[in-house]
Formats: sequence, C-alpha cells, structure tokens
Amino acid sequence: MLKWIVGIFVVILASAVISIVALQAPTQWQPADSLRTPDARFENLSDYPFAPNYLEVEGYRIHYVDEGPRDGEIILLMHGQPSWSYLYRHMIPPLAEAGYRVIAPDLIGFGKSDKPLQQSDHSYQMHNDVMTAFARELDLQGVTLFAQDWGGLIGLRMVAAEPDRYARIMLSNTGLPAAGGLQGWLGYPLIRFQVWREGKPDEIRDNGEFRFTRWIAWAKHTEDFDLKELIQRGTNRVLTDAELDGYTAPFPDTTYRAATYIFPFLVPSQLRQNQEVMDEVFAHWDKPFITAFGDSDPITTGMEAIWHDTVPGAQGQPHTVIEDANHFIQEDKPEELVAALIAFIEAN
Repeated sequence: MLKWIVGIFVVILASAVISIVALQAPTQWQPADSLRTPDARFENLSDYPFAPNYLEVEGYRIHYVDEGPRDGEIILLMHGQPSWSYLYRHMIPPLAEAGYRVIAPDLIGFGKSDKPLQQSDHSYQMHNDVMTAFARELDLQGVTLFAQDWGGLIGLRMVAAEPDRYARIMLSNTGLPAAGGLQGWLGYPLIRFQVWREGKPDEIRDNGEFRFTRWIAWAKHTEDFDLKELIQRGTNRVLTDAELDGYTAPFPDTTYRAATYIFPFLVPSQLRQNQEVMDEVFAHWDKPFITAFGDSDPITTGMEAIWHDTVPGAQGQPHTVIEDANHFIQEDKPEELVAALIAFIEAN
C-alpha cells in the first residue's frame, strides 16, 4: 500500500514539474513573417524631422534615429510599449546640439521597424537577442543608456549581455522584474494561469479595480486597444491631436499590432533569467548608474529604490524624482531629462 501511495506521489510530482517547465517562456525563436508600415504613414509627423536609418538584424529590419556628430559620445535612447522613437522627439535635438551622437531605435513590432504578424512571434528572449545584435552590428562603444518602460527591461539585458559596450546607465520609470528560487520557477506559470482565468474581459478594470493579470488578458485579446487614450493617460500634459496621431502612425490596422497586444503578457516571462542578471551583473556594477523617475507614475513609483540598494555604481549619485511627471516622462519633462542626462555624463 505504501509503495502504491509513494508511486502515485512520484507521478503527481513529476507531472507538476513537467508542467512547470513546459509553461516557462521560450528561450529559442526563429524570425517570423512580418509587415512594414508604409512610409506614407510617417509623412509630416509633428516635431519628427529625423532621417530614417535601417539595419537588418537577426532576420528583421530595425529602424533607428541617428543624430549628432558621428564621433560624439553615444547616448542610446530605449523606448517601451506602445511607443516608439517618436517619444524622444523633444530630447534628441538638444542632446545632438550638445555634441552627443544620439541613437534611438524602434523595437521590433513598433515604429518603423518590422512587425511580426502573430503575438506568438514575440518573446522577451527574441527582443533581447535582436537589440543586443543591433548594438553589436553598429559596434556601439562607450554608450550611455537611457531607458524607460520596456526600454529598461530590454536595455538592461543588452547591458548584461555585453557590459563592456556601456559606460553609464540612466533609468526612468522602468525596472527589471526578477525572482529567484521557487518563486522564479512558479511566477510565470501562475500568472499565465491567472490570465487564463480572467478570460477575455471587455474592460481593463473589474468594477473599478485594476489587476495586472486582467490588464494582460485585456491587452492580449481586445481589438479595441485605444493607443491614444493609453498614451494620454500616461502623460500629465494634454497632447495635441497631431502628437497623438504620431503614436498611432505605425499601426494602420490591427494586423500591425501584435506587439502592443502581447507585451504586457511578456513582462514576467523571464523572472529567473532577470534574477541571474541582477545577481551576476548589476549587484557588481560599479560604473555610474542613476535614476530619474516621475513623481506621478502609477506603474513604477518607488521601484527606483531597488537600484539604489543593489547597484554599487548608484551609490553617491544625485538620483532625482521629477515633479509633475507621469509614466511617459519624455512627454511631460523632456527638458529636465536632457539636463539631468548631460549633467550625469559630464560628472562621470
């Protein structure tokens, strides 16, 4: 009887382990069929006069802005979801005028970069690999990384993959979701289960209550993803119609928007890998590291403390909280960010 019970327990345990492993995010990927937004969609954009640059990387074409002197010190501006390099249109000119070479790529699925058709074509690993290869192909050296939103989730992994390329890091309204041990193994499967339980909600909130898993489910399944409303909600100043049109320019219809739908689902997909990065790279990072978060960002408020406590290079830096700045801080306070970024570089 005891052997039978033990046998059943072993089978159940083995099944649970297999299920947990199977529900982890993929670490292998292949380039997929993709779309390119017609150039006409980007004509006469408000305050976006920059010449386009393109680079074929890992089976996809990446668009990037490249302004300022070619021999200038490099600043890499990384955007998040659902924005693109348009988000940096008020920061690029003054940084270039100050003598820096400013590079602002569009992530795959956004802006003028290629847009894989299916949500399943996107993975955290794919985006990390593609953007790491982007920096390698351009042979960027002595880089100051400025990252916000998903720009941090991907940009920090770019740093971890090839740290010698980067001289400094400045983070704004971003983080690196991480967990080790059992939590690292169980976190993503449990979130996937909770998202499945949410079904296909018609509204982001449930009777006024916000849940991250409901937001994931809604973003993943809805075709009523109002990008203009999302951008405006994350910005304190009132954007003009022309500016809001700039954010929707990359997406003529829903077939171009797989990335905007799936990115929230990918946020917790590499908890273990990110914990390794925190432990092995950033816990020993002694190069300059600074944060400049907005005071009214409902998503990342307080997350900067993790970096102050973890990163040796963050010690003694003049970290700042920028007043009246929401999640899309580049829209609310571009002048303050430019001033802080230049001062950070000059002081280090």
